Amino acid sequence: MKALHIAATGMSAQQTRVEVISNNLANMSTTGYNARRAEFADLAYQQATRPGTITGAEGTMVPAGVQLGLGVRPTTVSITLAQGSLAQTGGDLDLAMDGPGYLEVTLPSGASAYTRDGALKRSADGQIVTSDGFPLAPGITIPAEARSISISATGEVNAFFDDRVEPENLGQITLAGFVNEKGLEATGSNLFLETPASGAPTIALPGEQGLGTLRQGYLEDSAVDPVREISELIKAQRGYELNAKVITAADQMMGATVQVR
Repeated sequence: MKALHIAATGMSAQQTRVEVISNNLANMSTTGYNARRAEFADLAYQQATRPGTITGAEGTMVPAGVQLGLGVRPTTVSITLAQGSLAQTGGDLDLAMDGPGYLEVTLPSGASAYTRDGALKRSADGQIVTSDGFPLAPGITIPAEARSISISATGEVNAFFDDRVEPENLGQITLAGFVNEKGLEATGSNLFLETPASGAPTIALPGEQGLGTLRQGYLEDSAVDPVREISELIKAQRGYELNAKVITAADQMMGATVQVR
């Protein structure tokens, strides 16, 4: 009774789907979050009769054959690349990327990570850092006496002082682009790591080489569509229930077989 195993793989697949949907809904308010989507593929097939098999004394050919599927398996949890709406915050260090691109940050290990979360902060020594304290790369330090800072669309950072007329240039923010953004490895805290699947990053100024520009005083909202996620959740629930009914039906069929006198 292969139906028991096949239905079990279907229930496992729908459970994975529900877990992905629940993670999307949990991150409805996460800055720069892109929704994930579970993708599946059918398992191997048992070839009871292969298509094109020659049968019969007359040498006739089977046009379709008998191929029995053995269930379903998850293939990937893919990121749906879509930019969220830009919400105005007015913060000097709030940055939104209007278009493709990632901010590069330096981890404590010295490795680079990438994020679209532009809710930046100023550390105790004046460095521009993420909410978790990872410094922006290349590093930029804001003087303690700076009255305010300005970040242009192309990433140029300038500081204004009470005793000066002209602003002081503090540095340049760059963006990183990837050939295959879906190949990045998500590590949590809105951070991604480079992988062989993503390819090496292309570092360039905002607005160049296909990268987006920066918007100071804005943050990118989560790209999760709650209505779509609830719809997907209902379909996953129905799929789980139907596979459970298959198991019940298969169990009843096996019970009827055992009771045959």
